[in-house]
Amino acid sequence: MSICQDLGLNFQHRMGANISQLERDIGSEQFPPNEHYFGLVNFGNTCYSNSVLQALYFCRPFREKVLEYKAKNKRTKETLLTCLADLFYSIATQKKKVGSIAPKKFIARLRKEKEEFDNYMQQDAHEFLNFLINHINEIILAERNQSTLKVQKNVSGESVTCNGTAPQSAEPTWVHEIFQGTLTSETRCLNCETVSSKDEHFFDLQVDVGQNTSITHCLKCFSDTETLCNDNKFKCDNCSSYQEAQKRMRVKKLPLILALHLKRFKYMEQYNRHIKVSHRVVFPLELRLFNTSDDAVNPDRLYDLVAVVVHCGSGPNRGHYISIVKSHGFWLLFDDDMVDKIDASAIEDFYGLTSDIQKSSETGYILFYQSRDASC
Repeated sequence: MSICQDLGLNFQHRMGANISQLERDIGSEQFPPNEHYFGLVNFGNTCYSNSVLQALYFCRPFREKVLEYKAKNKRTKETLLTCLADLFYSIATQKKKVGSIAPKKFIARLRKEKEEFDNYMQQDAHEFLNFLINHINEIILAERNQSTLKVQKNVSGESVTCNGTAPQSAEPTWVHEIFQGTLTSETRCLNCETVSSKDEHFFDLQVDVGQNTSITHCLKCFSDTETLCNDNKFKCDNCSSYQEAQKRMRVKKLPLILALHLKRFKYMEQYNRHIKVSHRVVFPLELRLFNTSDDAVNPDRLYDLVAVVVHCGSGPNRGHYISIVKSHGFWLLFDDDMVDKIDASAIEDFYGLTSDIQKSSETGYILFYQSRDASC
């Protein structure tokens, strides 16, 4: 063997040593261009945050809007949204394809914004998701209203605030456009047969879970007819009195990204505490909602599963959160700073337990389904 051949083999060996196991598992030819898979460092108890952030990063419409916000708002004061945008930008612009990042600035800002997260206790991933989405939406609305005030002040030469409050924008934000759906509550008076309806918006649907069931069945139960009677009668405007009635909840507007929260933790009076419901709940890779109203805006929307936040452990006050995400046709498991490629068949491992005898479990907790007509 010549010296040149020997040097070439040594170079190839050194280059191979620098390739991570994840890159080997994906394969150089299959590795998506301009995509990066970075784990997030855990600061003692921040797996609840890490798992949700990874799920949101791989909800493409959300990621694109956050990065777009980063590009348009270069001189904005620090908020939780700017910290999130900086984190997403840092991941998206890494020179390496894989690795890990410490989201120090984001966690520091989170602990400033909400004192309940400013400790090292076990936190709930759904509570964090709910706070994050709503808080981001509030930031966008506040900045939009502030911008409107500046424009109006520049035009009129004086401030147009009324009683110290800014005019509120009725236009939906990009958070609304991505996550917001609409439920309609239909109530039929059993005395006069009058049907009344009331709409309410949601960023995620919270569904009860049963033993050995499926997401489709959970959603069906969510929309089952409930009879209002005894002390829970319905006040009918047409009858001008309280009457027995039937009520059901159906989806009127389906969101671009449907977030489903499986209510895995419930309070048990006999134990005087919350327990984990580890029942097996099958969640399909494709989902179509059948609990839609007759006047639904987009009833035929077909969804693909893109991310799952998983709770590992036997109870709400102990355990761990991880996430599994779909990226460019394959699945990845994010466990804080560790990232692994998994087979699609492994998703079944996160359905839950088929028996109450088993003690610990890894169960799907928050499911993210993305509509196939998503623009991103």
